[in-house]
Amino acid sequence: MGNTNQGTSKADDPESREGVISTNGADNRTSETTDSRQHPLPQPVTYYEPDERTRLLPTSTHHGVSGQPPLDIDDPAVTPLNLWTIRFLRYITITFLLIACGWWLVLLVTTFVSPQGFHSRGGGWFAFGYTSLAIGILLLLLFSFTVPSRAEEVVQSIIAVLLLVNLIITLSVPGLREEEGWIGIASAIFVLCATLWAVCVDRSVEWGKKEEEERLTGRAETRRSLKEWLSIFSALTIMVIFLVIAVLFTGTLSLRAYDQSLEVPGKKVWVEDRYYRVHIYCTPEHDDKGREKVTVFLEGGERAVANGLLDWAQENYVNGTIGRFCYWDRPGFAFSDVAPSPLSAGMAADALSEALSKVDEKGPFILVAHGIGSIYTRIFASRQGKAIKGLMLIDPLNESYLLDVGSTGRGFFMWFRGVVSPLGLEILFDAIFKARSREDRIFGKSSYLNAKTIKAKLQESLAAKTFTKPEISTSKVILNRKIPLIVISSGEGVKRDSRWDQAQKESTELTDNLLHWDIVNKAGHKIWETADGWNVMSKRIGKLVDVVIKGNDFPN
Repeated sequence: MGNTNQGTSKADDPESREGVISTNGADNRTSETTDSRQHPLPQPVTYYEPDERTRLLPTSTHHGVSGQPPLDIDDPAVTPLNLWTIRFLRYITITFLLIACGWWLVLLVTTFVSPQGFHSRGGGWFAFGYTSLAIGILLLLLFSFTVPSRAEEVVQSIIAVLLLVNLIITLSVPGLREEEGWIGIASAIFVLCATLWAVCVDRSVEWGKKEEEERLTGRAETRRSLKEWLSIFSALTIMVIFLVIAVLFTGTLSLRAYDQSLEVPGKKVWVEDRYYRVHIYCTPEHDDKGREKVTVFLEGGERAVANGLLDWAQENYVNGTIGRFCYWDRPGFAFSDVAPSPLSAGMAADALSEALSKVDEKGPFILVAHGIGSIYTRIFASRQGKAIKGLMLIDPLNESYLLDVGSTGRGFFMWFRGVVSPLGLEILFDAIFKARSREDRIFGKSSYLNAKTIKAKLQESLAAKTFTKPEISTSKVILNRKIPLIVISSGEGVKRDSRWDQAQKESTELTDNLLHWDIVNKAGHKIWETADGWNVMSKRIGKLVDVVIKGNDFPN
């Protein structure tokens, strides 16, 4: 009993009761703190007025399709190629590129061999240049396909405008339209379409890139990585080069269009079943048939007849030394069209025979040839028989030099010069800073830069060893050995090169009737450019006409 009462008194002790009460109070405070953590008090909310920048839909923290977190903007999966429309545009671009490469190969082949229907009377260099530009634009488009640039689009648009101007010039000028033919026009249209396609594809890829960035990352990225900037800078630099090329194309084409306004003396005659035309000019006939009984026919050398030799002939025609003369421009020279490839000296001689027949010029002829033109003249003379009454060769090129003419290095140089000829670097420079005229570009000082002349010299080089050399060897055998012959050689050439001296001696043995061999001191290859050379040539042609007309002996 005592123990029980003692325990009860402890429980009833006031201090004990206070301790119990204190403990219960601490437990209550702990409970309140726990409740406040589980159920936080509401915080004040700040409200903003919506404006034009307020999103209509809340920003998602997950991928809109797969429910995955958004990708980083530099993730390779963030690309416009995810869209099938963009992939389709890329496949179409590759198709265009393959077509352009195929057409480029066709044009390359036609430079050396012209299939039926694939002949450009202007040389075909512009068509080749247009196609090369189209390939470059398409390659650049594929290179920077997923990194579009507004600056690049602007440059491409300017190029497209220039190409459109070129197409309009080509179609509106009859001479250019005929020279370029369907090949040049089709190539101009193709490169214009390729450029416009590049502009449209760049704009479409830009849209697709933005769409994919918003879908996969939640926002359209405005910054660019270093790799993208390098790609843009490289593509823009190349595109600016293409722009410069397009500007040069337009300048060169404009000069060609202007040159077409030059009046053509004489006639342009269709040959080879109306495949191309050659230019031929003859002085009018008169009733007095004295010295006009024989026609002096001029063949140019490395340049057209109008580049110096024509002035000499006209003076001798005016003073009565010769009664009548004709000349022609070989295919590709001056006013004549470019012939199909290959073209040998014998083929050119056949074209001359056809042209003379169509203008009713039957001879008899005294043939006057300069430089490499003597090769063409000798073949022509061997095929005309009795119509040829005399030969005067001015510093002629011997057939032993055909190996040099047909060398690989010279052929490649002429091909490369033709490829870059649409740029017109030299010809534009001469026109702007040296005031070169239409005459200079067609048959004068700058004629060697003419696209047609370059193609003609390339053909000459390609055929020299394979076709022309056998033809000249045959002509040497069948040439009439009784034809009166005069050879006038360059004194500088003979003194400078013993090989040239020997070649001139061999030229004096072409017939058994050598009337005279003159070596004009201090005269270069164009002998008529010196007073002594001019006088010697005038004296010899006058005496040769006398021999043919009167049958007199040729005085020494």
